Amino acid sequence: MSSHRVRLAAAAAVSALALGALPATAVAAPAAHPPRHGSQQRTDTVRQIVVQGATNIRDLGGYRTYGGDRVRYGVAYRADALSKLTDADVRTLAGLRLGKVIDYRVPVEIQYDGQDRLPAPLAVTPRPVNDSGLYGRMMAAIATRDPVKQEEALGGGRGAELMRQVYRTLVTDPANSAQFAATFRDLADGSARGAVLFHCTSGKDRTGWTSYVLLRALGVPERTARGDYLASNGFRAAYDAKVREGLKQAGMMQNPDLLIPLQEVRDSYLDSALAEAEARYGSLYGYLTKGLGLDVRTLARLQDRLVD
Repeated sequence: MSSHRVRLAAAAAVSALALGALPATAVAAPAAHPPRHGSQQRTDTVRQIVVQGATNIRDLGGYRTYGGDRVRYGVAYRADALSKLTDADVRTLAGLRLGKVIDYRVPVEIQYDGQDRLPAPLAVTPRPVNDSGLYGRMMAAIATRDPVKQEEALGGGRGAELMRQVYRTLVTDPANSAQFAATFRDLADGSARGAVLFHCTSGKDRTGWTSYVLLRALGVPERTARGDYLASNGFRAAYDAKVREGLKQAGMMQNPDLLIPLQEVRDSYLDSALAEAEARYGSLYGYLTKGLGLDVRTLARLQDRLVD
């Protein structure tokens, strides 16, 4: 057997073990506060790409695996919407040497927020993932300007339950699974030129799920992968607070804190998706192989391409 095939076989074994047998024992990624514009925030686990027109662009490199290896920098990026990037931001993005940008947003999100702004000649790859109508329902509730209707739609724990439903749908909807699987195959494609960036509107739910599952597939401990997921709260906090204050000042919402469950990521949201994956496929590894249809060779290539 060639040395390359040996590495692939070993990588596949690491994925299977990390997803099904090993305990979660690693330090979680910090929910750090963004540094000032024009700099990069880099710790042992989290690196934010700081731009003016987005708040949650991060390199997924730097995380340690169970085996002591490290996820490579500059190969996989997660982000929020790229539609409001400035010219300087676009130049920053060009420096990441991206080969593919994947947009998980559904048409109504793009209609409201705008198309991605990308460095030429890079073109976006549309890969819409169903959000269970959450974005439309949120916008409709805000548009009523009626505090009673907004409370009925989002209050009393209903906002958090809507989020848990969204996360369950990430796993149960076959169309969603097909979109996520395509992204994992792109990430595993060693012949592809440049890094892969995937994003949604806030870069926290559909993007957060992809990032969590990817890190686990690479052998990153559960606690660390969960820390990366939860770090969105720190990166987005100031921006989301400004959105709420703006809605209140504009007379759109009397109680904009109703939006907090929709703006945040929470353990219970991630756990909803994980419980669904467990119930349907037996484990996260089963979700990857049965739910997403990724074969062992693809999982091994992920390891080979993304782990040093």
